[in-house]
Amino acid sequence: MSATLAPAAQARTAGGQRGAALRHAVYLTGRSLRILRREPVYLAFTLIQPMVWLLLFGALFERVADLPGFGDISYLEYLTPGVVVMTAMMSAGWAGSQFIDDMQRGVMDRNLTSPVSRGALITGALAYQAVVTVVQSLIVFGVGLLAGARYDGGVAGVLVVLLCATLLAVIFAALSCAVALTLRSQESLIGVSQFLTLPLAFMSTVMMAPALLPGWVGTVARYNPVDWAARASREALLGSPDWSAVFGRAGLLAALTLVMAWLATRAFRAYQRSV
Repeated sequence: MSATLAPAAQARTAGGQRGAALRHAVYLTGRSLRILRREPVYLAFTLIQPMVWLLLFGALFERVADLPGFGDISYLEYLTPGVVVMTAMMSAGWAGSQFIDDMQRGVMDRNLTSPVSRGALITGALAYQAVVTVVQSLIVFGVGLLAGARYDGGVAGVLVVLLCATLLAVIFAALSCAVALTLRSQESLIGVSQFLTLPLAFMSTVMMAPALLPGWVGTVARYNPVDWAARASREALLGSPDWSAVFGRAGLLAALTLVMAWLATRAFRAYQRSV
């Protein structure tokens, strides 16, 4: 009898642990969102640079759309989903800063000795970044529409843009958290973030059509998650999108999201060995 009940008891225990981890993740996400609500200037600050890219670059490079091979689209319409993607990536690159703050204040050590699981800590941080990314993306997209960009993809296209931006943000937020836990230094986190974000943005189709990229940049872009997000977003905004291409790239982003979230969770071991 006891042997028969053991698997059921184990299943209930596992289910209880998953439920607790979910509750902890929701609580941690809510805590971060409450902090953001009290300090909305952070969100406004993260949108200054994207507005410069969108409005200044959109006007400055408007004639780029006249080049052969660019396509039948204005540069502002081409640039808007690219800026959404860039904003998601660059904002997420700072996600590990909260972990470093927690380390310096001793909060991280208390969390790791509490019933809160490491998975819940990562999930809470990534979920918070996902919410911020959706808000940022809607604002950037709305400004693009007000500036004159028009898309035939409708609501479905916008939802795909939000999905791709969110997946990309979670990828870079997980990487940022892993770097923070491993290096435990704000300066190192800033260095890694700056080393990666701009090169990845410029070695993609965020700002330039694929046909106009140098050959080697086009080759690198094929393996660049920033390019996956940008291409899937633009394709979804067309009147007749190639959904196989959209979901193919979105699937790559989703797979990489799972890998990076797992790596970020494993990075807690490196942190615990170093303290």
